[in-house]
Amino acid sequence: MPSIPSSGSIEARARAYGLACGRGRPGPRNAITDVPGVLVGHSTIAEGEVQTGVTAILPHGGNLYRDKPVAAADVLNGFGKSAGLVQVEELGTLETPILLTNTLSVGTCSTALIRRALRENPDIGRTTATVNPVVMECNDGFLSDIQALAVTEEHAFAALDAAGGEVAVGAVGAGRGMSCFGFKGGIGTASRRLTFDGGRFHLGVLVLANFGRAGDLRLPDGRRLVPLDEPTPVEKGSVIIVMATDVPLDHRQLRRVVRRAGVGLARVGSFWGHGSGDIALGFTTANRVNHDEAHDLVPFRMLNESRIDRLFEAMADATQEAVLDALVAAGPLAGRAGNWRPGLRDLLEKDKP
Repeated sequence: MPSIPSSGSIEARARAYGLACGRGRPGPRNAITDVPGVLVGHSTIAEGEVQTGVTAILPHGGNLYRDKPVAAADVLNGFGKSAGLVQVEELGTLETPILLTNTLSVGTCSTALIRRALRENPDIGRTTATVNPVVMECNDGFLSDIQALAVTEEHAFAALDAAGGEVAVGAVGAGRGMSCFGFKGGIGTASRRLTFDGGRFHLGVLVLANFGRAGDLRLPDGRRLVPLDEPTPVEKGSVIIVMATDVPLDHRQLRRVVRRAGVGLARVGSFWGHGSGDIALGFTTANRVNHDEAHDLVPFRMLNESRIDRLFEAMADATQEAVLDALVAAGPLAGRAGNWRPGLRDLLEKDKP
């Protein structure tokens, strides 16, 4: 394999190292953007002691406030500081893009989403309702000076403006300063193809991987790989899982599907420790709520529940592979106060038969 910069990669992927998960077939990109219309962008800060950034996930490229995808969230362990999840759970929709960042930048990114929504919808807070920005976070303070408050609204706008179909993974965007199982962590993604009534659908996952106790990582073939440092006795970190699908689901079905992210996390060795914020959020592009709907009754499609196991399996497999994707893509990185994380890819190269 060629040397891949630690700033992010679309070449160094889990499957290139034999780390495919489950029986399902991936989509053409093996990424969350295999779901038609979904876009991902990053803004990365890599400046000495500051190693952080923003990642944006757009369910579609239109006006999300006016055309809201149905959504749901599930909290596996709530040691986190996310914004907007309460309303997502109450109303079952998204009305802004999703931003991922470090823990102390949630407020800044929320303000950026509000400004973008106000620019596109001048009636917000005047003649119609206010807007619910959705921002989720992990603590990158080991590798980055989180007290520097380096993320600005301009970084959030840059991630939104950079959104496209190709997804860079590894130490990029919000994943720049993240750690996972004692290795360098970051952004990972995976997808699975699905067939219903003869039609082609996709389920895609993107993770912000910053969790796991060193020494606990398990690969699909059963190997346990330990970083060069001694295993750590405490599990404290976080993981954010974002799921997208074009299968028509209702809010309750979405929550059931995203909850299966926990299966994928357990397979790689996580037990959702006391100090870990493990949160999953999912949306479907197939069901949307029109903010300006004039009818009293509206049509709605949903999956036959007896078929939902296919989505459960896809969610578990894609989550597991997305975590491994983040680990493989993120090379070694030195950051704040000389702190360092090795790259899993280097160990895999040494471990080859």
